[in-house]
This record gives sequence, C-alpha cells and structure tokens, in this order.
Amino acid sequence: EFPRDHAAHPDYRIEWWYLTANLVDREGRQWGLQWTLFRQALSPDKTASGWHSNQIWMAHAAITTPAGHFHEQRFARGGIGQAGVTRISRDGYFGAWMDDWQWRSNGAALFPAQLSFTVGERQVVLSLEAAGNLALNGIDGYSQKSAQGQASYYYSQPHIKVSGVVTDGDKKIELTGQGWLDREWSSQALAENQQGWDWFSLHLNDGHKLMVYQLRHDDGEHWISGNWISPRSGTQLLGRSAINLSSTRIGTVATGDNESVELPLEWRLSLPDHQRSWQIRPLYDQQWMGTSIPYWEGVVLVEDEQGNPAGVGYMELTGYQ
Repeated sequence: EFPRDHAAHPDYRIEWWYLTANLVDREGRQWGLQWTLFRQALSPDKTASGWHSNQIWMAHAAITTPAGHFHEQRFARGGIGQAGVTRISRDGYFGAWMDDWQWRSNGAALFPAQLSFTVGERQVVLSLEAAGNLALNGIDGYSQKSAQGQASYYYSQPHIKVSGVVTDGDKKIELTGQGWLDREWSSQALAENQQGWDWFSLHLNDGHKLMVYQLRHDDGEHWISGNWISPRSGTQLLGRSAINLSSTRIGTVATGDNESVELPLEWRLSLPDHQRSWQIRPLYDQQWMGTSIPYWEGVVLVEDEQGNPAGVGYMELTGYQ
C-alpha cells in the first residue's frame, strides 16, 4: 500500500532502499552510482526510542567512474536522529538519511526527489524523476526465495530519469541517465543450503526492463526468478523454467591487502518464451565493494547475440568470499 510501504517496517528484521544508476557524461563515457540505506532490527522487541532503540542502520555509496570504482560505508544507531526514514503522511514527504547523506522527495511519493551523498572527496547531487509505474516483483510484491518458503516483500521503480553533478575537487561533471530503485523487506535469512546470490537489473534499449536473480544452492539446483517489465510498466513474473542463466567467464578481482577472489563476471541470459538472449559483461572487472559484508556490485553492458549494444544495467554478486 502506497505511500505507506515506502516507509520503514521496524517490525521486520531487515529492509533496504537500494538505488543504482547508469549514467553518461558529456563525452559519452559510462558512469555508475549506487546508494543504499539498510535497516536491521537487532531483536523482535517493540522498537524503543532514543538509545534504547533496537534498530541499526547501514549505508553504502559507490561511484563507478572512467578512472575507477570508489565506495564508502557508514553505520548509525537508530532512535537518536543520526539515520532513518521519515514517517510518511498523505500530505507529507519521503525522506531517508544517514548523517549528511540525504534523500528528500517533494511529496509523500518517492519521486520526484533529490539525493545527495559523498564518496570520499567526491560530492554527488542527483535529481530523480519517475517515468513509469512501480513494478511489484514476484506475485503482487510477494517474492519467494526458496522451496523452503523464505520470501520477502519486494517492489521496484525501474523507470527513473536521473540527472546530476559529481564534484571532484575543482571539476564538476554533469551526468544524465536512468536509475533503478529496489525496495525489499523480510524477517527471513537465506535458506541453510543457499550460499549467496547473483542479481541483475537491466535497462534494455527497446524500453523493456529486466530483473533476474539466482540464489545459489549447495547442490547446484539454484532458485531463479525475475520480472520482465514492459515500457508501460506491465510486469510478468519469470519462473525458473522461463530463464536460462549461465556464467561464461570467471575473472579475478582484487579485494585489497594483496588478496583476490574469483567471480563469474560475464554471463549469458536468455528468455526462451520471449525468444530473447543477451550477453552481459562488466564495464570493467574491478568494481568490488570492500564493505563489512563484501560483494561485487557495478555497471554492466548488455549485448545481443551478434555483439550489438542492447542495454546497460547493474550486477550484484554475493557470497563468494
């Protein structure tokens, strides 16, 4: 129910507000931005105020530039005003923040909004505008994650027009492009036989959007799901039989301190019922998030089977280290 479910759900164990953006500068070079606010309840107790709060907040920010990939991580305690999501009323506004990292909408909806954050010395200011309807993932927003019954509530806004400026020292780089917001909340962790996930959000050149993820199982029988989203925001649930997903290249990614990890960095993804197939590869391999829970997240390029450009997107790989 909106706008209610844009806000926090403190009775659930974990949730996030997760924005990625594929952008270009005036020279046509590819950029990427990620900003995520996570909330976690430390116990199932009723949320208390002040320092007695059982809520913990974490935020990630990352920027993929022509010169490299940079990221930052922050933590905050709930209940003391350091981080949170503004309670929404019909005539109010949406706000999410941690310290000086701020998302502020013009009304009770998520968009239009302005997002500002920093990554190191780089200052990012973005204007965000919805260009289509929200997409309810899974079945009406109920997204099953395993045969054992793990699930989450999950919706996306895959139609976001993005414009903004990155200030790096005395340089101001103007960027434009498209964004994708994921909203998810649950009280269930992965199943015992699940190691991590591979997730893709793709903006295709023909106007379609595609979200696909697989939760990797120890026995190789992975849980695969997704949503095929039309330019007019109609969405179709894709089950395991409707998705073919396979890795085509393993690459070595530096993780810091002379350490590295091998990751499946290039993929082939096809939807047989739609007679569509794509190759997915990273803008460059080194887009590692060396956060407290490390993972790979970054810009990917999409090509058709003939090698022609077919879109852009983001890929996330977790549980490999």
